[in-house]
Amino acid sequence: MPDISVEQFQKLSQQIYQKLGLHFDDRKFYFLRTRVARRMASLGIDDPKDYLFMLSYADPDGLEMQALANLVTTNETYMFREYDQLQAFANHCLPEVLSAKQERGERTLRIWSAGCSSGEEPYTLAMILQEVFPQAQTWDCEIVASDIDENMLRRVEAARYGPRSVNEVPDQYREKYLAEDGGEYVVRRRTAGLVRTLHLNLSDRMAMRAMRGFDFIFCRNVLIYFDDLSRKAVVDHFYNALRPGGFIFLGHSESVGRVTTAFTLKRFENHLVYVKE
Repeated sequence: MPDISVEQFQKLSQQIYQKLGLHFDDRKFYFLRTRVARRMASLGIDDPKDYLFMLSYADPDGLEMQALANLVTTNETYMFREYDQLQAFANHCLPEVLSAKQERGERTLRIWSAGCSSGEEPYTLAMILQEVFPQAQTWDCEIVASDIDENMLRRVEAARYGPRSVNEVPDQYREKYLAEDGGEYVVRRRTAGLVRTLHLNLSDRMAMRAMRGFDFIFCRNVLIYFDDLSRKAVVDHFYNALRPGGFIFLGHSESVGRVTTAFTLKRFENHLVYVKE
């Protein structure tokens, strides 16, 4: 493994922060060193100085930084993760938004899975939407699955998952929305058709400004990669992306309270969710 010094780690983490908005402090030294070493080995680079030079001066299109981003973001996920929170979405938040739309004569619904990883979350949301609202196919419904990792987006588009990804899927959902194929599970076409992939860096201000008109945003276990300054910028963009009455769902260990007071907290059963009034 290349001997990356503390100084080199700091330079590398600063570049990642400036270009991707991802924050790696000293506690992530060994994690980042391992991932960078793996990337350097694949490129045949032995000296960390040479790799830093490449990132600084020989990566005009950002392709190497993108490859590094694919390695340093964690993609551990599975369908119906944090099930209790999804129940609050299915039993309370989704019916509330749909009812308000029907009263206004609207027939559109937009959901954003931000930091979707390999797609288990957006397809979970697609299943729940079809289960709670069978008329979804007659509406203009869209679930945008965005991620910084292009490799993950290709997996979303494949819509094919191993047993571990579907282990927590309730039986009635598995039978209706997944098809078993050679020991793997394929999302059925009608469900997969609700999901659209988007390559997006949440720290890209221009790209984020284009994200508008969403009724729900799911950004679970993603904000932990940002420092407070970057987190506030992302959360402010989320607020602007939501329609009035829209909800944002975060991971159980995450909160926007430290960076904004714009959202209103609502309690559904044992869960607190943020809503844009």
